[in-house]
Amino acid sequence: MFLPALAAGLIAACLAGTAHAQDAEDDTAMPADLDASMTLESQENRGAVTNLPLPRYVSLKGSDGNARRGPSLSHRIDWVFKHAGMPLKVTAEFGNWRRIEDRDGAGGWIHYTLLSGVRTVVFEDDHTELHSRPDDKAPLTAYAEAGAIAKLGKCSVEWCDVSSKDADGWVRKTKVWGVDAQETRD
Repeated sequence: MFLPALAAGLIAACLAGTAHAQDAEDDTAMPADLDASMTLESQENRGAVTNLPLPRYVSLKGSDGNARRGPSLSHRIDWVFKHAGMPLKVTAEFGNWRRIEDRDGAGGWIHYTLLSGVRTVVFEDDHTELHSRPDDKAPLTAYAEAGAIAKLGKCSVEWCDVSSKDADGWVRKTKVWGVDAQETRD
C-alpha cells in the first residue's frame, strides 16, 4: 500500500528555516515602557495591543521575516525566518511588533504585518503517522517527515486534523509543534 509523504520537499527548507543574522546593525536600547507593558501582559495573559491571548500561535505570512532584538527597525536583526507558513509562538506585544519564537526557541521581535492568523504545525519526527480518524487503529492516510508543515484544523485533547497539498489526516498532538497540549479547536 502506497502512502504519500507529507510535504517531502520541505525538510531542508524547514530545517534551514532560520538563518542567524551576522551582519546586522548595532543594537539600540529597548523603549523605557517596554518592560512595563510586558509585565502587564504576563499578569493578564492578554496582549496589551490586541487583547488576544498570550502566548498564542500564528504563522509566517511570507517567505522572509526578520526577527529583531527589539521592537523597531533600528534594532539589530538576530534571525531571518525563511519559510512561509512556519508556525511561531507570540509571547509579547509592543505597538506594531510581536515577540515570537519558533519550536527551537529562536526568535525576536517581528512586525505584525509579517504574521498570519492561519494556524499551522510542524512535525517533530520522521515517519509520523496520519490516520483517517483520531484513532491509532484507524487506517493510515500518510506519513509525515520531520520539519514538514501542515495547516491545523480541528483538535481534541489528544489529536489534531492536519492538511497540506499532499495529504491530510489525524495526528497525535504530541507529534507536532504549534498547538498547546490542552488546546481544543472546532
